[in-house]
Amino acid sequence: MHSTGAQSSTGAHSSEAAGVVTGARGRIDSLDDRIIGLIQERMAVSAVIQDARMTSGGRRVNLSREMEVLGHYSEALGKPGTGLAMTVLELCRGRI
Repeated sequence: MHSTGAQSSTGAHSSEAAGVVTGARGRIDSLDDRIIGLIQERMAVSAVIQDARMTSGGRRVNLSREMEVLGHYSEALGKPGTGLAMTVLELCRGRI
């Protein structure tokens, strides 16, 4: 059986399945763009918080708050959520 270009690029073995995969990939791309935008927004808000904390004589990072964030992600997404939260925190505050 010979597959068309669209089928081979999607990994699907029928035109119908290729159409579903292509549509779903478009949705995933859109979601990824939104997620990236939200992370960038979170980074900006985090910078405001860090600046306010340091300007008042505090530390840049609040470890108890970071533990809350880690717990929130872990509860919602399981063990991989912890890794995701660590990445988000690193993006928002840089390495400690």
